[in-house]
Amino acid sequence: MADDVLYEVTGGVGRVTINRPERRNALTWDTVRLLRVAVAEARADDAVRVAVLTGAGDRAFCAGADLATVVASEGAPLRDAHRDRGELAGLFLDLWELGKPTVARVRGAALAGGFALAMACDLVVAADDAVFATPEIDVGLWPFLATVPLVRSMPPKKALELMMTGRRVGAAEADRIGFVTRVVPVAELDGAVDDLAAALAAKPPGPLRLGRDAFYATWGLGAREALAHLHPVLTLAGMCDEAREGAAAFAEKRPPRWAATPGSDVGDHGR
Repeated sequence: MADDVLYEVTGGVGRVTINRPERRNALTWDTVRLLRVAVAEARADDAVRVAVLTGAGDRAFCAGADLATVVASEGAPLRDAHRDRGELAGLFLDLWELGKPTVARVRGAALAGGFALAMACDLVVAADDAVFATPEIDVGLWPFLATVPLVRSMPPKKALELMMTGRRVGAAEADRIGFVTRVVPVAELDGAVDDLAAALAAKPPGPLRLGRDAFYATWGLGAREALAHLHPVLTLAGMCDEAREGAAAFAEKRPPRWAATPGSDVGDHGR
């Protein structure tokens, strides 16, 4: 990883850190590409069971696009600018298709694309100093790509209100709206994230992957279409080693012993 993005693996958790604290972890196009590389590494590594995404320092998770970089790139060919913007959309898809749980650790500002990036994670643990907003409207823009992760994380009309007004939402209101999983004091943030990541890493990886994939694959489908997708996945899950081990452990009144690496007998399903 280049210095702008740090990646480390400890205890089954792959930690991806946006490392631009002097710029409040604002995103350049190169930073987004490096984040995609880190997520790809987490996906390919069977030792990684959970991915945690965070920002360096205490001021911001991510303040969105680095506007100085965006302005500097305005002279680039339209084709190149369009391609660069597509990297952020690709990063959202990478996170949803990771096949492993993702947790956003949010302290300070999560603005614009940074807000969307947090919402693209499965779960969000926020410090009580966290602030969320899509302020693009105030600089003559609109958070087009952020629409998808935002409406997947809160009532659509609430997402629209935040995009139209650009107003800032504190951690307490974010908790009430429901787009964060948990709010904790700053001093407890790392412990809360570590505990959640460890709990997820201890779950059986095969069914967790199948279930998570099915959740995203059926989002927005009608009931009939969703059930038609989920029925065969349920049958497949019942054939996995983890299901057999879970049933045996229940019958023998002992804790289950999950495999050391995620369900090798489970293919890519539910995409």
